[in-house]
Amino acid sequence: MPNTTSAERRMRSSARKQLRNRGIKSRLKSLERAYADAVKAGKKEDANAAYRKISSAFDKAAKSGVIHKSKANRKKSRLSARLAAVK
Repeated sequence: MPNTTSAERRMRSSARKQLRNRGIKSRLKSLERAYADAVKAGKKEDANAAYRKISSAFDKAAKSGVIHKSKANRKKSRLSARLAAVK
């Protein structure tokens, strides 16, 4: 249990933020899975649409501090390389 009122407030605040971050990270993983499935199936148009969605989601997550900006850029770069490899 927290000893001070400020520590109690921080505990509540971090619990809210943790819940929000978990939801965003879960959505990122779901979008990444959908993108991987489209790439694996060789569907260029579907993969392109999925890439646009996931790229935007990574940028939003980085902007809000859920993930680091460099991680978002690295993921987007690797995903775009996989998209380029699709025939």
